[in-house]
Amino acid sequence: MAHSSSRQQSAGAPAGAGGWQSLLRLIRFPNLLIMALCLALVQSCLLHPEQPWASLLSGRFLLLTAAALSIAAAGYIINDYYDVKIDVINRPERLVVGRVINRRHAMLAHVLLSGFGVVVAGLLSPVLGMVNLGSALLLWGYSARFKRLALVGNLSIALLTAALVLLPELQMRTGQTIVWVYALASFLLTVVREIVKDVEDMRGDAEHDCRTLPIVWGVARTKWAVGFFLLNLVVLVAGGALRSLQLQQWPLGLWLLLTVLGPCLLLGRYLARADRRRDFARLSAWCKWIMLAGVLSMLLVAID
Repeated sequence: MAHSSSRQQSAGAPAGAGGWQSLLRLIRFPNLLIMALCLALVQSCLLHPEQPWASLLSGRFLLLTAAALSIAAAGYIINDYYDVKIDVINRPERLVVGRVINRRHAMLAHVLLSGFGVVVAGLLSPVLGMVNLGSALLLWGYSARFKRLALVGNLSIALLTAALVLLPELQMRTGQTIVWVYALASFLLTVVREIVKDVEDMRGDAEHDCRTLPIVWGVARTKWAVGFFLLNLVVLVAGGALRSLQLQQWPLGLWLLLTVLGPCLLLGRYLARADRRRDFARLSAWCKWIMLAGVLSMLLVAID
């Protein structure tokens, strides 16, 4: 892709605070921190509540975390690499690849981070190596093609989110079913958020021949699809909350009711009324807060 001379000058190695801020924005550093928190809580609260700090500081877990975050960072980079033209329309203020970082350098960073994540996971266990390899390939496929197909891209990202939650269990093989419940909840909420984001980004996606769900079905029918996945999530969370209360696990049950189930119900109400781009942007942000509340609920599992 050809760039203006001013862009060529700025597309080399970033300099100063602005350059580092752009790099952190490229790899979605806050998202990586949330992923690291999720892995840490799964490891310490769900799998090893009896020795949380020892499990967190184990070399194998630290390597697993580094490998998983490398794959995720590589996925963000390759997504921005393919989405330069779309992001000029949808998110011009957040454009990094092609403006701050050379496209060739971005691709090199993607390859190196993906390679690191796959090799390190493979050294930990063949299963983890295959999971990370599959994740890296799925992220590339998502960025290059799947995200432009109705529902395929949404389900791809949701599957990757669920896989992240399962990584510590795949490494330790403890047989804890609660990890799978959290993975399913992550899958459902991620599908909801990804479809909402597609509605938010309709204008840029339509101009580049994307066939996302709102473009193929229209916004009204897409909201029904979001509602279907949200309803399944509400049933899952309600079941978990009621079971916790029945077992007299009051902190966990009340947390799920107040910070996860309640906001999910409100999300459904606001979804029904949403009709403008900014409405769906708020719904997307709301989904992130619900996901954070769900992740933090793992702390209460350990307490109970």
